[in-house]
Amino acid sequence: MARDPNSDGEVVHLLSIGDLADRTGVATATLRVWEERHDFPRPRRLPSGHRRYSEADVERVAQVLRRRDAGVRLDVAIAEAVSPPAPLPPSVFAHLRRTNPQLPVHRLTKSTLIAMSWAIEDEFCAQAPAAHLYGAFQRTQYYGHAQARWEDLARTAASAVVFADFPADDLDASPHQIALHPGSPMRREWAVVCDADTMPAVLTAFEVPGQSHVPDAQRDFEAVWSLDPADVSESVRVCRAVARHALTDGGLVADDDALEAIVAQTPSSQPPEPAGPLAVAALHARMIAYIDRRMR
Repeated sequence: MARDPNSDGEVVHLLSIGDLADRTGVATATLRVWEERHDFPRPRRLPSGHRRYSEADVERVAQVLRRRDAGVRLDVAIAEAVSPPAPLPPSVFAHLRRTNPQLPVHRLTKSTLIAMSWAIEDEFCAQAPAAHLYGAFQRTQYYGHAQARWEDLARTAASAVVFADFPADDLDASPHQIALHPGSPMRREWAVVCDADTMPAVLTAFEVPGQSHVPDAQRDFEAVWSLDPADVSESVRVCRAVARHALTDGGLVADDDALEAIVAQTPSSQPPEPAGPLAVAALHARMIAYIDRRMR
């Protein structure tokens, strides 16, 4: 470990590449490969040519590891670590369209969307061990139709949070109820997010404007869904950001530590795995059956 004065004349301790490897658990050979391919982490060079790193580099590498373990590609995780984070759009649908533009968009009626949501809830949310669940229902009355289902799901979930135009936040309810602000884009959004190590899934849809006179079940939504852990991780980030904004504005939580006590989400020791082919086939079969049942 070396000592070096910073711009204010304060002496700071610098780490060798071996020190950085010990602190982060990333092998020195891997750190060198990252530097060569991604210019990360970027070391200071001593006159001898030896690399030196700061405590900030330790945190950046740790951040990359957390994002990679959440399913984010290494190059994307590194870009996030070295650049100021872009503000998250307060909409799961908008964020997924931005981060994964290859996801196909389908126009669906609300009736079809409900059937697909039930299929995900029954096939994935109800079976995923220690899942963190998020649901966006637009209006309180729509959540009322699904409340019994979500109360059942919340009993075995690690955490469960629902969003709608509730009169107020209700953190004593199960699931926790987050009141969306009048201007929140999620008031026009439908979402089911199942964040779990083995059965991650997200379905999100945005209501097409100009349907004030369309019967409720026939309203059209533009929808995307994914079983990719990276897409689910990004969806969770938006849900947590919306919850944080609502709860801090309302004075119910002061910081991220307080939010963690509500959304009891802890990093998994293992990276999440995409659903296997049998699970995907079972979900698709259930979707078809539920859609068929609602059409009769």
